[in-house]
Amino acid sequence: MGRKVTLATCSLNQWALDFDGNFERILISIEIAQSKGAKYRLGPELEICGYGCYDHFFESDTILHCFQVLTKLLESPVTQGIICDVGMPIMHRSIRYNCRVIFLNKKILLIRPKMLLANGGNYREFRWFSPWKKTRHVEEFVLPEMIQEVTGQETVPFGDGILVTKETCLGSEICAELWSSRSPHIDMGQDGVEIFTNSSGSHHELRKAYHRVNLVKSATAKAGGIYILANQKGCDGDRLYYDGCAMIAINGNIIVQGTQFSLEDVEVVSATLDLEDVRNYRGEACQSFLDNDSKPYYRVKVDFALSDSSDMYLPSYESIQWQFHTPEEEISLGPACWLWDYLRRSGQAGFLLPLSGGIDSSATACIVYSMCHQVCLAVKNGNSQVLEDVQRIVNDLSYIPQDPKELCGRIFTTCYMASENSSQDTYNRAKELAAQIGSYHINLNIDTAVKALMGIFSMVTRKWPQFRANGGSTRENLALQNVQARVRMVLAYLFAQLSLWSQGKPGGLLVLGSANVDECLTGYLTKYDCSSADINPIGGISKADLKSFIQYCTEKFQLTALRSIISAPSTAELEPLSDGQILQTDESDMGMTYSELSVFGSLRKIAKCGPYSMFCKLIHTWREICSPAQVAAKVKHFFRMHSVNRHKMTTVTPAYHAENYSPDDNRFDLRPFLYNADWPWQFRCIDDQVSKIETEDDTHFHDALSRVS
Repeated sequence: MGRKVTLATCSLNQWALDFDGNFERILISIEIAQSKGAKYRLGPELEICGYGCYDHFFESDTILHCFQVLTKLLESPVTQGIICDVGMPIMHRSIRYNCRVIFLNKKILLIRPKMLLANGGNYREFRWFSPWKKTRHVEEFVLPEMIQEVTGQETVPFGDGILVTKETCLGSEICAELWSSRSPHIDMGQDGVEIFTNSSGSHHELRKAYHRVNLVKSATAKAGGIYILANQKGCDGDRLYYDGCAMIAINGNIIVQGTQFSLEDVEVVSATLDLEDVRNYRGEACQSFLDNDSKPYYRVKVDFALSDSSDMYLPSYESIQWQFHTPEEEISLGPACWLWDYLRRSGQAGFLLPLSGGIDSSATACIVYSMCHQVCLAVKNGNSQVLEDVQRIVNDLSYIPQDPKELCGRIFTTCYMASENSSQDTYNRAKELAAQIGSYHINLNIDTAVKALMGIFSMVTRKWPQFRANGGSTRENLALQNVQARVRMVLAYLFAQLSLWSQGKPGGLLVLGSANVDECLTGYLTKYDCSSADINPIGGISKADLKSFIQYCTEKFQLTALRSIISAPSTAELEPLSDGQILQTDESDMGMTYSELSVFGSLRKIAKCGPYSMFCKLIHTWREICSPAQVAAKVKHFFRMHSVNRHKMTTVTPAYHAENYSPDDNRFDLRPFLYNADWPWQFRCIDDQVSKIETEDDTHFHDALSRVS
């Protein structure tokens, strides 16, 4: 037999519960793998039903339909002559598992359940599945009748087993198992497994790709082996965007890199690798690693070869340098792909964005413009699915998008909603940016609507509130700001529903929000204002990253209008102007800077800090710029703001997840929304510590004076 094996892995844009579409995409990937000469095809986690089914996993229908799809896959001529590795949920002995089903020529070889579940951050796998805890143990699984009729098998192995082909040994990992400190590939490698596979549902997060790639490389760097990883791509129905990055590695080197952001629904990568390279690597460097007295794995013997005698003439591998995107490129690509998936699957005809002329809404507009760039590029490269989708969205079967600016004009409406408190500068900035990206732009004034609402209030109460600048109280001032913000939300939805109708066009628009992750931390947004939208592409991105992204777009897309937007102070423009000039700024309203907010957010969520431990860290971090008393005041102010406004996160617009310190209450950041905002015990601990530090400093000062005298 030959010694060179050809393996294929893929990224699929699956959609939760879209069994027809998911089946077609799986079948296409197998067909492409066959065309590349592969004898083994690996797919993403839970690819048959989609990863993001959530509580639909509790429904017996979901498992039934998965088995129906599996039956069609087993019967298909396309799946013959290649080992197929697909993912689906399976109920075994009344317990639900997240599984891989590995089959060949209408025979199921092994069902391998997930052993280490993801249960942090965005993931709640323990809610729907149980981990398989019986290491190196395999049981018999009774197949459903529909599968028995195809395979002729009554039972198949179920558990922690490995496959042995004519020339090598393969073992499976599933997503989070690679990220564990006790990954199964360690034990499998000690038992002679040469090819490790990982089927993932791993979401995109800014700067995360480095970690994922390094994990794959290190999995085989110590003891050799081949590692192939498949991943979900696209938005399968929620806030997460799965970013692909299918890859193949050998002996610590990446050999093949799939794309990280792509509008292709199916991407297959493959490699032909020499098993002798693995054996030579292990033989010289890893003999002590391979000494293993543990119980051997259950082996499923497969009368099948991944190679043939003619493969000796195939070239050996060459390692590649992984091409990482910058954070600015990730913001330009990831949220844009997420928006495209959401738009094409929502049945809507485009987006509407309240465009204020500030950094946040301008960044959102740039992401839509980037999406249009990617759509045009995909069509140019022959992506028939993208062309079909865009023609359906614009209701024109003859339309071929070529110019991003022209496409933007068809599917993107921007709206500047002025009030008596709006400045000419923000009006000009919004108008200029809209012209440069090509959006259909609307200018309107909300004063009439605001005065009508205040007139109703005055008629009932015989009171007319005033802004603080005009002698009003803080409560009056806030109410007058909020009514403006909420009127804008109502108008945004009105125009989203009827603006195309007014132009004689069919369809409605999705309303985009543009509140960043830092503002959400302190609740610096009005509940049910323009932050209340259908989806928000920047809701998980920090202000600092958005500023860098705006700078990137200025050069990348030649959007010169962004230069003035970058330099302008962030403002809500909800309070009266002074001689036409803005006095209100976001940072002064919040009582902290955006850079401070990013630090607070990281410590609160990622470092798991409460008020006291955050103070203890920051008195060292900020010791050159703040006294302990000043640090205490900042920390206490942040936690008061965060806790008082936490209730706003219960209604926050579904946002693209991009940051680990996101305060999104819906999935990621599970915390109360009713707090004692005075934090009496915690703040008293901080005050005691400040007093102690000041006393110690005073003592040191007097000691120094006495020594001098």
